[in-house]
Formats: sequence, C-alpha cells, structure tokens
Amino acid sequence: MPRYAAVRSHIIDLPAYEPVFPINRLAEAYHLPLEGLVKLDANENPYAPFEFIRAALAGLDNIHRYPDPEGTALRAALSDYFAVPVENILAGAGADDLIDLIMRLFLDPDDCVLNCPPTFGMYAFDAGLYRARAVNVPRRADFSLDLEAIERAVETEHPKLIFVTSPNNPDGSLLSPDDLERLLALPAIVVLDEAYVEFAPPGTSVIARVPQCENLVVLRTFSKWAGLAGLRVGYGVFPLWMMAQLWKIKQPYSLSVAAECAGVEAIQHADELNRVGQKIIAERERLFQALQKFSWLKVYPSQANFLLCRLMGRDAAAVKQTL
Repeated sequence: MPRYAAVRSHIIDLPAYEPVFPINRLAEAYHLPLEGLVKLDANENPYAPFEFIRAALAGLDNIHRYPDPEGTALRAALSDYFAVPVENILAGAGADDLIDLIMRLFLDPDDCVLNCPPTFGMYAFDAGLYRARAVNVPRRADFSLDLEAIERAVETEHPKLIFVTSPNNPDGSLLSPDDLERLLALPAIVVLDEAYVEFAPPGTSVIARVPQCENLVVLRTFSKWAGLAGLRVGYGVFPLWMMAQLWKIKQPYSLSVAAECAGVEAIQHADELNRVGQKIIAERERLFQALQKFSWLKVYPSQANFLLCRLMGRDAAAVKQTL
C-alpha cells in the first residue's frame, strides 16, 4: 500500500461483509441455465416484478433529473397508508441506508451498540465501520430475547443503540409486546427492524407508536413484501427530535427517481401485494408441514417469508451444496 494512502487502521482489520450473490452469478458458477435455478437464500419475493411497477418505471420521463432529496411523494404515500405524520418519515436506499444513517448520527468511537444474535449481520458490521463496540447478548435457545442479560448489559456497557429484528432473521420469531416495553424502559434508542413484518399476523407492527415514543425507531423495507430488492427502497419512522438531525446528515439523493416511483406504486397497490403476501404465507405453512417428514431436520415456526432448519447428523454446507 502506498505510504500516502492512509487507510483508517480499523478498516484494514475489519472483516468484509459477505453478501448473497445474485442468481446470474450462481448460474455462471455452476454452469446451469438461469431459468433452471430456484433461488431462496436472500428471502426475495418470488412473484415479482409486478406488472404495475414495470409499467410505472417504463413511463418515467425524468431520469435525467436528480431525484427529490426529500422523497416527498413516497413519504406522503407512506403517511397516508400508515396514518403516521409525514414529518416522522424518512426514506432511503433500503433499510441498510437508514441503519448506517442512525449509526452516523449517534456513534463516536468506542460507543456501544447492543446486538442480539443470531440476527441480521449489518448491525454489527456497521458498528465496526464507526469504530463502535458491538456488544452481543445472544438470544435464548428458542430465539427469544434474553431480557435479563440485556438489562445487565445496559447497566455495564451503556449502549446508545439497541437493534432488534422482528420477525427476526434467521428464525422468523416475533418480539413480544412485554419484551418491547422492557426495552423501551431502558436508557437507549431501540431500533426495531420490521423488514419481514408484512408476513406476520395483522397488528404485529408498532410503527404507529413511534411519534409518541422518544426512544423508538421502526425500520421497514420494500425489498421483501413489494419485491423491490433490486431498486433499494427503505423507510423508517423516527421521533421528531431525531428527524431534525437526520436531515442534516442524510445524503441528498440516496433515493433514486426509479426507487421512489416504484415505492409509491407499491403503496398504491398494497391490497394486491397483501394478496401475494398471503400466498407466500400459505406456502410457508405448507413447506413447514412438508419438512416435518425429514427426521434429521428440526424446523422452527416462522412469521417471516422463510424457515430456519436445524440439521441433525448432517453437514449443513454439504446439504446446501447439493441443493
């Protein structure tokens, strides 16, 4: 490395994030026809892309202009749909963009982020980018949160942020209302990632609570339910006091013209997307029952669009490779 290229030392030692490869690269790697592959490892929507979104994108005539830096149309559509004030809503390039934005706002080097693995890997990864400490409080055997351990960690580590996913990735379990109340009673910002909540029972989301709760953030995405993973459309509902600061540090054009257009179309066709979501839920339950016949699989109940299986007496990597 040239001596004038002074890369930050903690970046040099930081492990790289391992993304899921797109289906065309898998087809090339295994010398298989693209149409012959069934790809399930990124929890994408298999029914997309939807025709109404295709048509809206084909009709765009303003892609030569910079996008609206405030995502006004999408935020207005989300406000109407969720009955949440538009002033509390921020949109970005996927929920990942907003996770990074939250950490950029709060974290100084050596600050603590509380993480509850196994869970989504970006929380710990992004904390590392900001030289923060990702303190892990592992989940219990049934994947529920260990609230007693979390409360002890808050006393000793003084985290600024607590990240929780519900339904959780990778098991699909839900955060209980009682556990949420205990988290909100702690002196930290609770960031609740609801990326898969559209596949959970109605009433699971707590997005409407955010405007009345000073330490709750709810993140959502169009990647799963709406099938827009390739366009990167995410949004969050934040307390008003936080929004004033987020607008200062947000990249002005992170939400592209195409992404905002597709997001608005998705909200306007929410009933249709919910019908597709019911198909996915029905298939999840059918597959859950079908997998019971394998004595070497333990299948965990899920409220997301995926199932977690524990393998007994088999090598997981070998089974994946065979599939």
